[in-house]
Amino acid sequence: MLRLASSLALILIATAPSWAGELAKPAAEPILKVQGAITTMNDGETAAFDLSMLDALPQHTIKATTPWYDGEHEFSGVVIGDLLETLGASGESVTVTALNDYSAEIPMEDIKDYPVILATRVDGEELSVRDKGPLFVIYPFDEHPDLYNEVIFSRSVWQVASLTVH
Repeated sequence: MLRLASSLALILIATAPSWAGELAKPAAEPILKVQGAITTMNDGETAAFDLSMLDALPQHTIKATTPWYDGEHEFSGVVIGDLLETLGASGESVTVTALNDYSAEIPMEDIKDYPVILATRVDGEELSVRDKGPLFVIYPFDEHPDLYNEVIFSRSVWQVASLTVH
């Protein structure tokens, strides 16, 4: 019986999700704070990220034509779903809040159905606050033309400062 319990414990440890560990503290000024229904934090009830921490997560690139730039551009950053999985998030929606306090609610279905990213770069260049940075929610508009509409545009928050999982 003890052997079985030990074996089960080893299996649970070996298959623990990647977010089960501790989240390091940012080395530089945080550019993103995530709060709400998350299980992994590094700043009280919040998970704070600097750019290098976000860059260390798996990156995704979306080529898209948007209403905010002329022509097609290449946006890169972390997939929001991957970020939330890293933090052990669970909920029905995510409120995205910008530096100017504009906010929009993204249903979890969007995050599960599409590789919605928090872009840190456009055409390989870091997004500055003057150019919709440091983070910009980008949907895969060109891959899914049905997303090119006012509802999704309103969810495509730029100058993102925080996410709240509900």
